[in-house]
Amino acid sequence: MILPIRTETGVRRSPTANVALISVNVLAFLLFHEKLAGGAMSQFKEQFLFLQTHAPSVTQFFTYQFMHHDIMHLVGNMLFLWVFGNSVNGKMGHGPYVLFYLGGGVFAGWGHAALQDGASTLLGASGAVAAITTAYLALFPRSRVTVLIWFFIIHFVEVPAMLLIIGKVVIWDNMIGPAAMGSGKIAHGAHLAGYLYGFVGALFMLLVRGVQRDQFDILAVWKRWNQRRSFASVMAEPGAKSRAQFGTVARPVEFDPKMRAAEDAKLDEIANLRESVSDAIEAGDISGGAAKYLELWEKSEGQCMSERHQLVLARHFYGLKEFERAASAFDRYVACYTNSVEADNVRLLLGIIYARDLKDYEAADKHLSAMVIVMRDDKRKSQCLEWLRDVRTALGRPAPDLSTE
Repeated sequence: MILPIRTETGVRRSPTANVALISVNVLAFLLFHEKLAGGAMSQFKEQFLFLQTHAPSVTQFFTYQFMHHDIMHLVGNMLFLWVFGNSVNGKMGHGPYVLFYLGGGVFAGWGHAALQDGASTLLGASGAVAAITTAYLALFPRSRVTVLIWFFIIHFVEVPAMLLIIGKVVIWDNMIGPAAMGSGKIAHGAHLAGYLYGFVGALFMLLVRGVQRDQFDILAVWKRWNQRRSFASVMAEPGAKSRAQFGTVARPVEFDPKMRAAEDAKLDEIANLRESVSDAIEAGDISGGAAKYLELWEKSEGQCMSERHQLVLARHFYGLKEFERAASAFDRYVACYTNSVEADNVRLLLGIIYARDLKDYEAADKHLSAMVIVMRDDKRKSQCLEWLRDVRTALGRPAPDLSTE
């Protein structure tokens, strides 16, 4: 027996919607289970709540998702929903997550009905949970999952999410296993339809920015892989390395496979450090994230994290009075997110840091001169103008004139 227990992905917000869906599933099981609510429920459920594939009603595509055959059926589905759904909920937000979940169940029910030759009945949240599982794969493909392995003894192992979900859950449990041992009463077609919906749907949301992009999602992983592949292809050409270093006058040299491997390893190390920074911040360990960020800068100076994480890091350094690091982090934020709603305030703060804390009046003059023109808030504009006058005095330059600045 192999069961997922938890993921290493931090939850960005309280998974209220996911908890609500689990609660509704449990409540529906208690209300409509014939052994708990009475035998009269059995006929009612089969006629109105289960999905009758030969003649389904619209409501059945939704109600069947909350019906379960027995306690093990319920517990299995809710375990997967808890393990993978919390992170997906945190990434998508509450409303979109619930709609995505229900859409996965509807598509799974349709897929099951389309693959059936005769009449059949479908119940359970497996299709919707399958959609959430592969949505997790699209959003967090590099994450690892802790699984419980029960084979004579119980032990816990961390495995890549991609290996667990694609290899074990999708291919083995729903393709190879049923072909070898028979499918029994399990609706594998509904599972596969749910998996397809979840991955394609999450990928589409990433493409249209329906969910916030970051360096961990499947598109970012694909982009890095493609960049490495393109770079390797270009550098494999005779003389490419020498032309890159010395221009077209250099003599061709053979490409060194060891250098390519070293460059690939460096790119992977940078990607892992970026992931460690973000994971630490999401887990609330800002100090740990800042330490990893400094390691990242040693490997590749000029790295910029996501908008929120970059701002968190800069403010952390500022709070520790590490003003040089704070200024560098704020500078990267301004350079990467020029149109951010926080950009003007950050640049004003940068000017003050350079003037008051670092005594770098040239850098302070650059930021404050730019901000005094665009600031709309009277209080902040007055503050900016006051600091700019002090900076100009220190530099021996004329005080700013708002009519010409």
